[in-house]
Amino acid sequence: MSDRVALDRVRSALQGVEQLLRAALVGADQRAAAIARARGERRASAHNLACYLAARRCDLRPLQRELAGLSLSSLGRMEGHVLDTLHGLRRVLRALAGGDASIEDAGAAQALDMASAERLLDEHAVALLGAAPGAHRTRVMVTLPTAAAHDEGLVRDLIAAGTDLVRINLAHDGPAEWTAMARNVRAASVELQRQCRILADLPGPKLRTGELQDGPRVAKVRPRRDALGAVSEPAKVLFLDPGVDMPAVSEGRVVIPLSTSLARLGQPGDTIVVFDTRGRRREFAVEEQGSSWCVASLDRTAYLGSGCHVELRHDGARVLASHIGDLPPMPSFLSLDVGDLLTLTRSQEPGGPVDIDDETGAPVPARIPCTLPEAFDVARPGQRVLFDDGRIAGVLEAVEADRMLVRITVTPPRGGRLRAAKGINLPDTELRAPALTAEDGARLDWLSNNVDLVGMSFVQRPEDVRRLRDELQRRGAGHLGIVLKIETARAFAHLADLLFAGLAGGPFGVMVARGDLAVEVGYERMAEVQEEILWLCEAAHVPVIWATQVLDSMARTGMPSRAEVTDAAMGVRSECVMLNKGPHIVDTVRFLGDVLTRMQAHHDKKRSMMRRLHVADVAVGSGDTPAPVASAGA
Repeated sequence: MSDRVALDRVRSALQGVEQLLRAALVGADQRAAAIARARGERRASAHNLACYLAARRCDLRPLQRELAGLSLSSLGRMEGHVLDTLHGLRRVLRALAGGDASIEDAGAAQALDMASAERLLDEHAVALLGAAPGAHRTRVMVTLPTAAAHDEGLVRDLIAAGTDLVRINLAHDGPAEWTAMARNVRAASVELQRQCRILADLPGPKLRTGELQDGPRVAKVRPRRDALGAVSEPAKVLFLDPGVDMPAVSEGRVVIPLSTSLARLGQPGDTIVVFDTRGRRREFAVEEQGSSWCVASLDRTAYLGSGCHVELRHDGARVLASHIGDLPPMPSFLSLDVGDLLTLTRSQEPGGPVDIDDETGAPVPARIPCTLPEAFDVARPGQRVLFDDGRIAGVLEAVEADRMLVRITVTPPRGGRLRAAKGINLPDTELRAPALTAEDGARLDWLSNNVDLVGMSFVQRPEDVRRLRDELQRRGAGHLGIVLKIETARAFAHLADLLFAGLAGGPFGVMVARGDLAVEVGYERMAEVQEEILWLCEAAHVPVIWATQVLDSMARTGMPSRAEVTDAAMGVRSECVMLNKGPHIVDTVRFLGDVLTRMQAHHDKKRSMMRRLHVADVAVGSGDTPAPVASAGA
């Protein structure tokens, strides 16, 4: 390459960097009011965020290629220190172009350098999440199951295994269980002399399907079979006399209440004959007997319904007859296929399947209530509706004051089953419901005295953040950290404004709630969306919690999938990774800690860290003989 061509490339890159620098400074001026509202120690972060947003309005790829071709920084790690990166590049390019590199750039002295940016992020993470564990900088959070309210050993094991924070989901259980969970966490933390902070998650205005009409009162009894269809384990049923308490042996068994006292008479070797809902005779072999119950086994399938005839037989002779008593209704569902119509109702009257109009004889679409009335005021025809994490989807054909008509466009291959209490997402609809509901306000009274952090669900606009802060201040809990859960397309679109609102107060962070977010933005976009959230939060020096289905298979079954391990490794780029509950959660915490420790040697946020690679030790042409290397650490 000639000197002339090289100089032209340098000047072109210099022009691009200067334009980008001017754009960043103009962006900071345009956001001056938001920057001024940031708390003193966070103002530098707000200023850097404004510069980053302005810089990212441009397509930087041509400039990046020019800089990389000159063996200079290609801007890929400027998130936390935008102006310092740009000023430094300009000085180098000036020198290469033959100019005076010593000229002090306006504002360069106030620009955050890389060390200052990293320090700010670390300080904000410690303020919100507590000190980083020794082996790795990424904390581990675990969602507590209900068992944590009474199982002190489980809580102790979780913290001993490496749990740095726990999450209490206030959408489940109640104040008594929450208090017991928090008490157990505090006690175990003191006992183990290991810090463990508590986050309480407010449910927010979750859209869900309402109740459906009761299903049939039937219990299905089915034995286990092997791959060849042979019975490997018979079904076990507990027959129970009326008016008695549930015995301990009922756990894990189908319980069949009887209308008269027959069960106590059943002895091992006797037979209980039931004519099931299909009229089929089923003979149960009595195996255990109690004062008001007996356990019997069956090696065939039976459908046992309220009112079915029951007989106790001894040596083939009938001893006593009875009937099956009241059974709980089976969970009902709506069967939906592509092309079907479904009515969402404002009324909370239980929904039901397709019906026939008594007057016209025309079919009436299946219906199900929607739990958020505000949706009916803002939804419009043509907008998408997603049910049950996107497993069923449709498009609004009509919207009225008290109902919305949905044309189903997506179901599983064999049709979809829509049940009560399943999530509804309206990704194209701007819901006006505040993120802090009246029920959430009542829960704030409890968490103000029991936890360290508050998780805000379905946050959408800066006013939501300000209102939560005001409510906490009013309760004398303004010191609590706030975690904004980014779980809707609208929250993602407003993320910059949410970050500025968060920087105006005390400790706060962002949770990437990837489950709901993936449903709303589309699974094909989720990878880029979570990447952009990480970038913006690093530009604001805001800690991130990486959440939803991390090592989910391992927590449930004890064995992770390959894809899950790769996903968990990505968590090293965040300040905290959240695991969900499961029977193998303690082992999963240990496993995640090991993954994070290993990955920290390879990654620091977006930067690839180049520790010595042992696979590079093999000498060229020597097969398996290690090559001599200079000492560079492990």
